[in-house]
Order: sequence, then C-alpha cells, then structure tokens
Amino acid sequence: MSLAFILRDEMILCRQTLNGWWPVQVQLPQSDIDSLTLNTHDTHSTQPAYQVGRVTLFESLAPSHWLPVDDSRQNKNSSTALESETANTFTSNAFTAKATIAVTYDYAIAHHVTLPKILDSNEVESRDLTSNGKEKNILDNDECAFIAYRLLITQLPFALSDQLSQAIQLLRWQADTQFCSRCATPVVHANHGERAMLCPVCRLRQYPRVQPCIITAITRPNPQTGVMQILLAHHHRYGQQKTPQQALQYGLIAGFVEVGESLEHAVVREVAEEVNISLKDIRYVSSQPWPFPSNLMLGFRAAHAGGDIVIQEDELSHADFFDLTNLPKIPSKGSIAYALIAQIAHEQGISL
Repeated sequence: MSLAFILRDEMILCRQTLNGWWPVQVQLPQSDIDSLTLNTHDTHSTQPAYQVGRVTLFESLAPSHWLPVDDSRQNKNSSTALESETANTFTSNAFTAKATIAVTYDYAIAHHVTLPKILDSNEVESRDLTSNGKEKNILDNDECAFIAYRLLITQLPFALSDQLSQAIQLLRWQADTQFCSRCATPVVHANHGERAMLCPVCRLRQYPRVQPCIITAITRPNPQTGVMQILLAHHHRYGQQKTPQQALQYGLIAGFVEVGESLEHAVVREVAEEVNISLKDIRYVSSQPWPFPSNLMLGFRAAHAGGDIVIQEDELSHADFFDLTNLPKIPSKGSIAYALIAQIAHEQGISL
C-alpha cells in the first residue's frame, strides 16, 4: 500500500482534529504504483521514472536526532536553538515522518485517486473553523479542506512540516522545469529515481535549486536599564497598519546569500545594508527549509558592535532595539525567526 499527501500549490489537503489540522494521506491505486515501479527499474522504458505532479519524499528527521535531550544543555549549545523554549516543545517534536509520496490535486484527479469530500474555502470560513477549533466545529470524518502551509507550520511537528515543505518545493520545481535551460528542448525525468530533469539532446541535468538565506537575531543590553534588547524591523512586505487596533508585525534582518560570499559575510553585509550597524560575536544557530519559493533559512545570532540605526527605506519602514519584556508583534511560532527570538527570551527567563 502506498500513501500520498495531496497538494494544491502551497496548500495541503487536511482533516481537522481536536488538536488542529492534520495532513491527510490517501491511498494510491495499485495500477499507478505498479506502473511507477516498473518504469523505475526498466532502463528501456519510454515512460519517465517519475511523473510531473508526483514526487517521492526523502525521510525527514525530527530535531531529536541531533539535539541533546537535556534541556539545560540546550541553553549552552548554540546549535540547539529551535528546541530550547521548553522541554515540552522538545518532546512533542520527537516525531519522525517516514518517506512517502506527494502528488498534486490535478494528478490525483487524472489518475482516479479516491479522495474524501473536499470543502472549498467559502465553506470552511462559513463554519467558523480555526486551526484549533472547538469540538462542535470539527469537520465530519469524510470532509477535508486545503489548508495553507503557513498555517500548518504553527502546529505540526518539525519533521512533518519539513516534509511538506519538501513536497511543495519539489512539485513546484517539476512544474517550472519543463525545458532545457541550455537548448530549450523539452526535458524528461532522469532514470533510477534521480532528482533531476534531463535534456534528451544535450544531456544537461537540472536539479532542484535551494536558495540560501541568512536571518540574524541581533542583541544588546538596553543602554539605560541593562535589559536585554533585540533588533526588530518592520518590512514593507508585512503590510501597513490599516486600523489603530491592528498591530504591525516586526521581524529579524534577513537576506539572500550572494555568489562568492560566506554565510558570515552575508550576515555582515545584509545588516549593514538594511540597518547600517556593525556586529560582533556572529555565530550560527540552526536552519529551516522555507518553501517561499525554495529557500534554506540559516539562522544566526550576533551582538551589536556599534553604529546607529539607519534603515534601508526601500526595504524597511522602521527598525529599532526592543526590550525582550516589551516586544511588538513578531513572526508566528513555527518560523525560524520566532525560534531565534524565543531562544534569546528563554535565556533571559522570559516566556513568549
């Protein structure tokens, strides 16, 4: 039996439970499985080993595979940032998602995959369903809905969340890589399960691309009170305040790594470009795959070394050092930005 996640762009087919939305895995028809297995092992087959709209996912491991179990040790080791908020957080994320399959909704329909009843977005909103809805709002067992990945990462175990991120990126790569970038010939999937698009004419292989991005939590003691502060910025992409009651969201300084520079160089350059300050004690913390569109977020911490904040106005509308005891609205739980901020707050005895 082979089970698959069903995706539609950046949304995953889910069923609501008392603990929130949970991705559904549906059974693929045996004919589909047999066809794919045959093509994978038959080097003379004219059919591709993989089909557009269907990908096999690598096993995704929970942080418990590399983080120390002792929570007190996590506060001393900079590589353990993502799990240091509480011992309960660490335990709940010991889940490991095994390798599985992901297919698009269009693929499922075309290959006659049996799907549960799927509600449209208007039906979901009309039932006043939230990510952690009350029991009276829970959907029937045979009803499901497509839920945005951004909403799921706030509640799913890291291993499962990362596997869905993997699925989004691979399916998008398939859809976007239909022609050879060298000679424009239509490409085919490489044989033997290799994750590559192959040009049958010039033999160029095109692999999924990962875009490295740095994100940095910068701290300093408050010059007047000594309370630990963190640099936060309001990016234009977060939107503007529409009502006095609406809180503006602030985040960390982040940016893409350029060709020819180290990660540390990227941290120094991005911070200098966006807020015009210098840094010291730069250290790597942890990473997170981020499928918007295909990024690998590399989290760093650093201390303020000098300089006054001067914002890059085409990127930011405001930036400042905020006391950890008085933070503005920050990115949601599940993001590496939240994890970096939470780690620093935890070290100061503050719970977000």
